[in-house]
Amino acid sequence: MSPLQIASVILVLAAASGSINYFFLRLPASIGIMLTALFVSVIILAVDHWAPGLNMQDRIRDLVEAMEFSGSLLDGMLGLLLFAGALHVPLEHLKREAWPVFLMATLGVAISTLVVGVGFSWITGMPLLVSLVFGALVSPTDPVAVLGILQSAGIRKSLETKIAGESLFNDGVGYVVFLLLTGLAFPGAATGEEAFDLAGAATLFLREAVGGGLLGAVLGWLTFQLMRRMNDYPLEVMITLALAFGGYELALALEVSAPIMAVVAGLMIGTVGRRDAMSEETRTYVDGFWHLVDDILNATLFLMIGIEIFQLSAIPNIHFVLPGVIVLALVARFASVSLPILLLRPFRREERDVVPLMTWGGLKGGISIALALSLPEGDWQDTILAATYAVVVFSILVQGLTLGRFAGWLRRVKGD
Repeated sequence: MSPLQIASVILVLAAASGSINYFFLRLPASIGIMLTALFVSVIILAVDHWAPGLNMQDRIRDLVEAMEFSGSLLDGMLGLLLFAGALHVPLEHLKREAWPVFLMATLGVAISTLVVGVGFSWITGMPLLVSLVFGALVSPTDPVAVLGILQSAGIRKSLETKIAGESLFNDGVGYVVFLLLTGLAFPGAATGEEAFDLAGAATLFLREAVGGGLLGAVLGWLTFQLMRRMNDYPLEVMITLALAFGGYELALALEVSAPIMAVVAGLMIGTVGRRDAMSEETRTYVDGFWHLVDDILNATLFLMIGIEIFQLSAIPNIHFVLPGVIVLALVARFASVSLPILLLRPFRREERDVVPLMTWGGLKGGISIALALSLPEGDWQDTILAATYAVVVFSILVQGLTLGRFAGWLRRVKGD
């Protein structure tokens, strides 16, 4: 199938799943689409099991493989999704939560990676360095999943900013840590070099993280300077699209963190650009355009997550490994939130519900699956992919659907 045919099939399936959710399930759009796709996929697998002559599973697996989930997300959709998410997070609000966001997006990712890595190695017998790679790819919260759920969760603005800000930045940091550990566990896989030592890892981290932030700031500033000198909303909308697309591809070409570039550029345009470079008419069209892009890409992404089940293979001790890794991911998330908050306690006091809500609200998403699919083939790839899928599906369906009710229960307990 050609790329256009694949895109057409995905859009048709996403529209059909969205319609089923709208008329029958009435769930948040992204979750409803994913649940519908997952349910239909499980039915197809069951039918194929009882009637193997139909070969439905093989035909759909060919389509799923042709989608190239990892490349489509990491090299295409992710830049637009991160830019759209950052565009609607006010920088003024983010500054007030800068220290918690910074610590949870850096120290928190490191803590979670270590906890998950050590625990996963114990559960599966996997080499520690390889299991740390798994820890890195499931530790970041996914801004696509988080921002979509927060719209209907009904939590206070300061906490929403913490969760959204952390998800935007720990995504980029987690990706850099993943590349670093992949280079150590699979020499040459991340860098193309024969050897990858600690010095190379440190260089990679600085180049990716700092370089991505600087590139985003420079491109955002140049775009702002261009937009403030014009008043033509179709052209200005196109310029923001060019920034998201072109900036992301430029970051990939320069081998700096494209996710961090997209977040920084989006924050600049969404705050300084919106305030000082856009007319009211332009703001209306820019917001409407990026909301639409965000909704359409969210729908297609969550559909793709639902049908990625066809990429999974049976793994040993599946009934023990998958529940164990879900609990492990929640424990690691709790540690990655509570320790940074504890470090900040002498300087700022947080509400008692911050740790439980940020723990339960730390949703995983398509980025984790894309990173797992990008790993080199090996003895542990099937286990890592199955465990990643279990964590992501549990996170979106269970945590995502109960976050609002959990927040309401905590408010009642506090007496608010």
